[in-house]
Amino acid sequence: MIYYAKAKVKNILRKRQDCTEITIVIDNEEYKAINYDSLTGTVKPGDWVLLNTTAQDLKLGSGGYHFVVSINNGNILPSVTTDKDGHIMKLRYTPLQFAVLSAEEQQSPCHQVFVNFRDLKGRPVIIGELHSMLLPAVFNIKRNRPDLCVSYIMTDGGALPISFSRSVAYLKEKELIKGTITFGQAFGGDFETVNIYSALITAFEILKSDIAVVAMGPGITGTGTKYGFSGIEQGPIIDAVNTLGGRPIFIPRISFADNRTRHRGISHHSVTVLKEIAKTQATVVLPVMEEKKMDYVQNQITKNGLDKKHRIIYINEIEKVLENLSHFDFRLSTMGRGIDLEPDFFITAGAAGYYASNILYEVLSNLHNNG
Repeated sequence: MIYYAKAKVKNILRKRQDCTEITIVIDNEEYKAINYDSLTGTVKPGDWVLLNTTAQDLKLGSGGYHFVVSINNGNILPSVTTDKDGHIMKLRYTPLQFAVLSAEEQQSPCHQVFVNFRDLKGRPVIIGELHSMLLPAVFNIKRNRPDLCVSYIMTDGGALPISFSRSVAYLKEKELIKGTITFGQAFGGDFETVNIYSALITAFEILKSDIAVVAMGPGITGTGTKYGFSGIEQGPIIDAVNTLGGRPIFIPRISFADNRTRHRGISHHSVTVLKEIAKTQATVVLPVMEEKKMDYVQNQITKNGLDKKHRIIYINEIEKVLENLSHFDFRLSTMGRGIDLEPDFFITAGAAGYYASNILYEVLSNLHNNG
């Protein structure tokens, strides 16, 4: 079921590339909405818009926004097209399907890169479940090793348009990431690719990244069941990184603030991915926490045999990780909780970035020694 509403645009709240946040009026009530400029054209105060209100009507969240379907009484404004448009469809077989030039398709200037590709040469790939893991990981990479080139690969497990993410806009504005890649049905990255394999090749061979961070866009689907969550994609991503000769670094989802027992300590999401879904080994990075918390987490690791299947790394430099997180003027938040309420969640994600930036010495040394 889709819920629609017609509304008038009152004002523009903020703009970033391909995304305009607006306030709209429905029956004399004000709401927030998102307009994706590349899909529906530019919007201005006074315009009438058709909105998709489904998520808010069902009280699902979606950041508290309605979404513009069309502008001016249902007449969709044409998107800007260029001679670089390709033939790979996004949002395919829907009324809003559109074509992009994927990095690997035949008419792409990058096509030969994929033909010639051999392997990732052990370069680290940080794999997170939630979009809120992206910032702490990148903050710790760039504060620890400012010279490193970092890229972000956004999966289609959450929000599909990368422009929805304020985090990505901030990272690009501050030049903390070199570029972005979207694959599957996600779209709007600096490069578009068909799948995770070509996205990884793009990150390291085209963007020349030292480290790539892979995580879904804002939002996640969960059902309270063992396998029914979109973050299960982390398993195949671990395997993809290993298949291509990279080094997967897994961010476990850790919380001692979440009231749900299944997410206490290491979330059941992370346990399921590491224990059952991933078929190959990952490096799992954990911060050294206070004794009671460490006992809880280590019991989970032992009980589920995670240490027999994966490499567990403990990071002691927690003060350094926290210092790296606090250096940047962006308020960290996950599930509505900031770092004051969820320190372990953000420290864990930050520790993965800190660890990845440190092992680059080893990786680069091996590359140099092997010619």
